[in-house]
Amino acid sequence: MKIKDTFLYKLLIVLLALASIPALFSGVMEPDGALYASMSKNIILHHDWFNLYGRGADWLDKPHLTFWISAVSFKIFGISSFAFKLPSFLFGLLGAWYLYKLARGIYDEKIALISALIFLSALHIITSTFDVRAEIYITTFTLASIYHFYKAHKYSFWHVVAGSFFAACAILIKGIFVLIPVFAGFIIYWLFTKQYKQLINPKWYIAILLILVFITPELYALYTQFDMHPEKVVFNRTGVSGLKFFFWDSQFGRFFNNGPIKGKGDISFFLHTTLWAFLPWSILFYTAVVNLFKNKNRENLAPESIMIWASAAVTFLIFSLSKFQLPHYILIIFPQFSIITALYLRKLEGKGLKTFFIIQNLIFILVIALLSTLAYFYGFENPYLIIGILLIALATAFLVFKGVKLETIIARSALLSVGLMIFLFVFFYPAILKYQSGMHAGNWLKENYPTAKPAVLNYIDAFSFDFYAPGEVKYFYNYGDLDKNKAIKDLVIYVPEAELSKLKKEYHAEVLKSFNYFHITKLTGKFLNSKTRPQVLEHFYLVKIH
Repeated sequence: MKIKDTFLYKLLIVLLALASIPALFSGVMEPDGALYASMSKNIILHHDWFNLYGRGADWLDKPHLTFWISAVSFKIFGISSFAFKLPSFLFGLLGAWYLYKLARGIYDEKIALISALIFLSALHIITSTFDVRAEIYITTFTLASIYHFYKAHKYSFWHVVAGSFFAACAILIKGIFVLIPVFAGFIIYWLFTKQYKQLINPKWYIAILLILVFITPELYALYTQFDMHPEKVVFNRTGVSGLKFFFWDSQFGRFFNNGPIKGKGDISFFLHTTLWAFLPWSILFYTAVVNLFKNKNRENLAPESIMIWASAAVTFLIFSLSKFQLPHYILIIFPQFSIITALYLRKLEGKGLKTFFIIQNLIFILVIALLSTLAYFYGFENPYLIIGILLIALATAFLVFKGVKLETIIARSALLSVGLMIFLFVFFYPAILKYQSGMHAGNWLKENYPTAKPAVLNYIDAFSFDFYAPGEVKYFYNYGDLDKNKAIKDLVIYVPEAELSKLKKEYHAEVLKSFNYFHITKLTGKFLNSKTRPQVLEHFYLVKIH
């Protein structure tokens, strides 16, 4: 019996959502995820929602909303990795729903379902479900704002309010630059379609005013933590303005590379990042973009398509020209990428359909082969079980969905992502997290020495220890800090191996437990191969001072 294509797409979306659930029940990864989790934990411990603390000091980088969301979840569910990951998971689903609503409003249900399916099955969305950062929140809030402002063209004023609220939420996650993907598409759309009156329509200026109103909690928090206290040392200097950092340094300072946080830009960075981050759809997406330059491929498309293309193009260009670039930034325009890819897929026929049928099948086979090879060499306890599951996913996709047709391409690609989720969430990520020593040290301390007063010595990236250890973790940046605090009862210090000899000799330190460590977000061939892994492992220790 033939399954209606829209029902199939809905079924695959549900399957993708269900396959994401195991990610909620594993650990929080360093560096960013564990840092954000530890800072949200500090909000609860200090009962202070306006001052942010990280690494034992005042923290100024991202705005507050990411931490507020996590802290609310901690209030409801308790401080745990599940409580930290759950909001991101739910906001990811909300983003898919808003993508569906936007695409259905501009096009039709089929394009909307395919767009949502592509979004949920893209590799970087999958990995972000496990390694929680701020970008999922930004993506959803930005997309929700675009949707409501799109509706505000023809419908109730409350869409202006909702669009402004979500735009403000996006700002409270990352900063004011998020207004570019929100408004750039509309402005270019109005210019191309000669809707010049929209540029002076009062409702858009009311929207900007509402955005300013909605971000006032952030402005108050920054002013009271930093501008009222110029004596605080931030970025190794005093007199730092939180408001100036929010409006300028954190955004334009990074773009021009003249702020306190600098990077090294590469104009091609996001071109090759998208190639892997948007798998298994990236080749289709790049082909879709090239085809947009041909007039015949733009015929019969809704004029609002300009809004989608322009939003993606302007944001991508700004990211590429920026000197501060990280792979997860690109997530913010994955919804636009998904719509562009869905529109191209829908028009595939004849030779083009057959070509991408072959390409997507090759991607499926190559990814399964790569994961099977990794399963064999990594040293899992049951490598053949993992390989068997991957082969079952491959066989299911090829036996259930047959024929050179659109539904086959989409279903097989989605099932590849489901297989990838099972591999990552059930086997791979839990395996590499065994080498995130801070998490295991914190959990060991919680279980075996719950009255301990945890601290870190001469190491600033102990974010997972900070999150998982009981209570608040102190940071000792030198031995002078340790000397001032060594009399604290039940003081237990988390230290790298380089400090162990001096602690034993001069402080009579007792080693409570040792832990293997590797920087698991920067994987290498030597680490992935079980035979060479011991060569690249470092060691951390929990020690008690007597």
